[in-house]
Amino acid sequence: MSGGVLLGIVSDTHLFHSPLPERVLEVLQGADLILHAGDILEMAVLEKLETIAPVTAVAGNMDHGEVTEVLPGKRVLEIAGKRIGLIHGSGPPAQITDRLRGEFEDVDAIVFGHTHQAYNRSEGGVYFFNPGSPTDKMFAPYRSLGFLEVSEGLRGRIVMLE
Repeated sequence: MSGGVLLGIVSDTHLFHSPLPERVLEVLQGADLILHAGDILEMAVLEKLETIAPVTAVAGNMDHGEVTEVLPGKRVLEIAGKRIGLIHGSGPPAQITDRLRGEFEDVDAIVFGHTHQAYNRSEGGVYFFNPGSPTDKMFAPYRSLGFLEVSEGLRGRIVMLE
């Protein structure tokens, strides 16, 4: 990808006193920046991800303590000329993209988590991307993470870890 930025996207790691799986670190190699969409539980997860690339994160609904003291609940990033909203999300999976759209003004994409279900599509002019969870498949048929290529356009890719 020339002239663009490759974002590694993770969410819902839910790791407490457990290491980030090596497979996650292997797959994320080559990312220019890593976004974590919340439910981190321990800052050590972000520190481990930072051994690969710089990390930008938000707190999720299961985060508390140091994570919520340090990280905001949402943010907007300017990357390669695109405005990307980063948020965890909340509530039931049904109509989550409608609820998330109301959290941001004038964004090209919204990266989110919460549902543990991978989601990769454009709706009404906004690109919605959820990488799923790389550590849990309670609500999805597989563990996953993703990449979002940001250049003139946006192109997401889900990576199944099984």
